[in-house]
Amino acid sequence: MEYLLRRTPSAPALDTDWESNDWKNANIAEINNFRPESSDHRPKVLLKLQYNGDGIYGLFKVSDKYIRSIQTEFQSGVCKDSCVEFFVQPGTEKGYFNFEFNCGGTLLVYYIKDNERTPDGFRKSVKLNEKDRELIEIYHSMPSVVEPEIKEEKEWYLGFHIPFALFERYKNMDYKNIDGTEWRANFYKCGDGTSHPHWASWSPVSKLNFHLPECFGRIVFKK
Repeated sequence: MEYLLRRTPSAPALDTDWESNDWKNANIAEINNFRPESSDHRPKVLLKLQYNGDGIYGLFKVSDKYIRSIQTEFQSGVCKDSCVEFFVQPGTEKGYFNFEFNCGGTLLVYYIKDNERTPDGFRKSVKLNEKDRELIEIYHSMPSVVEPEIKEEKEWYLGFHIPFALFERYKNMDYKNIDGTEWRANFYKCGDGTSHPHWASWSPVSKLNFHLPECFGRIVFKK
């Protein structure tokens, strides 16, 4: 799998229309590889990505049902809610970030150096802190709390901006010459704690585990 990020001349608005001038030239990735463990709910999930010299911009568009959002604290278990995720491995070195957003805009993110599972989580990982969180811009079209669950079909959006400065805090790399480089990444949709749990990815995963960097696809920074 390969996704081409286009360079944008100015920072795109995150709270704008999917078809707006800010986003009309961005390529679309479809998150449609559902794990067989999923319920019969198959939301339609699309993602657009762009970049400039400051960082990466993303906009998820989700046509969903059984929508729920109860996690409101930074670093809480948002995968149990209606959730979209952006996992990215900058550069060629091992180590990736798991940006997990529920539909209400709550974020969980770690820098995972060794994804081997342990009783406490992972063999080697770093939990990002509040100062890191302050660098990340998040837009969400849904309220922070959605409870009871919305069973009717509804479209919702989640936008984000992640500056390269955040990656630089954890990886010793130069992001000034990003044009033409390749990273590895995967994009996900889940809802572990909803009435109709489901697990979907852009690049297929070999088992019910999103933390499989060997299954990531390629993202190319195309000027």
